[in-house]
Formats: sequence, C-alpha cells, structure tokens
Amino acid sequence: MPNPPATRKKALFLYFELAGYVQACLEELVKQYPLEVHLVRYPVVKVAPFEITFSAAIHVYERRSMSTEELIALTEDINPDFVFVSGWADKGYLAVARHLKKKVPVILSLDNPWLGTVRQRMATLLGPLYLPRHFSHCWVPGEPNARYARKLGFTGERLLTGMYSADTALFHSYAERSKAVKEKAFPHRFIYVGRYTELKGIRELWTAFTGLSEEQRGGWELWCLGKGELESEFPVHPAVKNIGFVQPDQLYPYLEQCGVFILPAHYEHWGVVVHEFAAAGFPMVCSTLTSAATAFLEEGKNGYYTRPKSRESVSHALLKIIGHSDAELYAMGQHSITLSDRITPSTWASTVWTLINKK
Repeated sequence: MPNPPATRKKALFLYFELAGYVQACLEELVKQYPLEVHLVRYPVVKVAPFEITFSAAIHVYERRSMSTEELIALTEDINPDFVFVSGWADKGYLAVARHLKKKVPVILSLDNPWLGTVRQRMATLLGPLYLPRHFSHCWVPGEPNARYARKLGFTGERLLTGMYSADTALFHSYAERSKAVKEKAFPHRFIYVGRYTELKGIRELWTAFTGLSEEQRGGWELWCLGKGELESEFPVHPAVKNIGFVQPDQLYPYLEQCGVFILPAHYEHWGVVVHEFAAAGFPMVCSTLTSAATAFLEEGKNGYYTRPKSRESVSHALLKIIGHSDAELYAMGQHSITLSDRITPSTWASTVWTLINKK
C-alpha cells in the first residue's frame, strides 16, 4: 500500500442501482485506504430488494431528494478528489462530470457488452466526440465490455477493467463451510439465482430440465432463487423448487444443499452472481453471452457453455454435468474458486486509490 497522504482525500460515487457487492467494495476501500467516501444512490429495485446498510465511514445521500442544482452544490461542498459515475443516463450526474473533469479523475462506469446493435453503432459515432469530454477514464467489468468502451473512444490507460467484484470473502467463507459436506456427498442439485425474466434464459432452463426423463435426471433437482414477471409460469414439477428472493447473507443454507450453478442468459451485461458462485466453489453452466463467464468459466474445467435461447443446448449441458462423478464435480468447483480471485474487492479498491493518486 502506498504511504498515506497528510490529509484525507475524498471520493464521490454517483450510483443508480446498488447491490451487496457494491457495499463490499466500498467498505473494503475505506478499510484499506485513508479516504472519505460519499455515495449518492437511487432506491433499490423491487425485483432485487437488497438490504444494504453502510458503515459510518460512508456518507450516503438519496438522489431522488436532490435537484441537479442541489447535487452540484453538494459536490462543491464535498470537493472530491475522485468521481465515479454510474452510466450516462442521469443528466445531473453528467453535469457533475462536466463540472469536475478538468480538476480530478472522473470515471465513467460501463457494463454494456459489445453486441453490435444499431443503437450501439449509433453510439460509437457520437460517443468518441461526447463522452471523453465528460470523463477522464472508463471503467468496465471485463473484455466483452471493454470492446464497446474502445469504440466509444476510451483506449490505453483511459480504459480500466475489474469494475464489478463479488464479495469474495463472504462467498469463500460459504465454500469453506460447505467443504466437508460436499467432499462427502456432492449435492445433486442445480441452483439458479436471479430474476425470473426472459432475458435470463429461465424459460429455456425450466423446459430443458423438466424435459429430461426421470432416468436422465438421475435424482438431480433444480432449485430457483429469485422473483420476477415470469413467476406465474414457474413449472409444477416434483424436482423443481421455487425458493423466492434470498438476501446474499442468507444464502448459505441453499448453497450447502446445491452443487452446480446455472445461468443460461440470452445476454448478461456482466453477472456478478457468476463471480459469487465461482467464489463459493460451484461448477457452473452459463450461456456464451453471460459476460462474467469470460472471466470465471473455462469450458470443461469448471463447467460448460450453452448457446443463448437454446433449450437443446441447455439440456445437453445439464446431461454433461449429471454424467460427472461427485469427485469430478468437486474438483471443478475448486477450480472455480481459483478463477474467482482474478477480481476481488481489494483489487477494486486498489484501482480507485491508484486513480486518486495518479499524477
């Protein structure tokens, strides 16, 4: 760690949706470095009602209670040495970026992967002229997102990766607690954690799993943790269980009883849940458009990829997992833990600190 400065520096984070992993990163930041952290946030979304409470070291403000003018006044009062802006949809956040870009590092966070859509292609025409004027750097989760950021005009030292991190300490602890159970008898249960929505590939998962014969399933079950607009379509099947939404710190009983994580998304901007289950020691099945899988899933080593929107591909992957021995599945989960340490709250905090002190 670099030598701390004589005076405590300040970091301002302008966020939209928050989740537990954001809390873990911010708390690690104030734990490791002599920083005063200020966070502006929107309310959590109803389909993912995370309960988030910050320590006294993090000053929290509600975006919906402030006008743009009040937000800029707050920013001037804080006088930050670093500003993190979650996307470019909030005009007030952009106003802060314009106001401070020539004074301190102002970071654009971007989690959209490059898909080559018409909208993205239009953005690449205007983005390089517009975004670099507001932001000194662009911070993305991984390579699928970096491809888009480069097309928007951020290259070289102005482009950073590792913008999302799971609370790896929490999920590593889950892996350690369940180690003896899974070494003795690996659980024959798939687990899905996420919203019940079409883009997550939940329909293909349900139809693929329920389409397997009892002999093909070999006693395996599917447990689903979440909520969403497709909940009314949840299959009535003796081997499929609807748990509902579960807070991250209450996941352990389910993680202990389940063996393989699955997320066959049509596309996923990133998917921190993939990182979480890698850190918890799970083999996994993800679609090729689940962006986080590019960092935490190696085909055949700790899981398998599926084609997006393909029930047949999901069925094939399920059968490959079912065909493995318990010892093989346990070893795959251990490889997931190794991959999960590529990004941690500590590496996230180090990136912030480096930018603050960059000359």
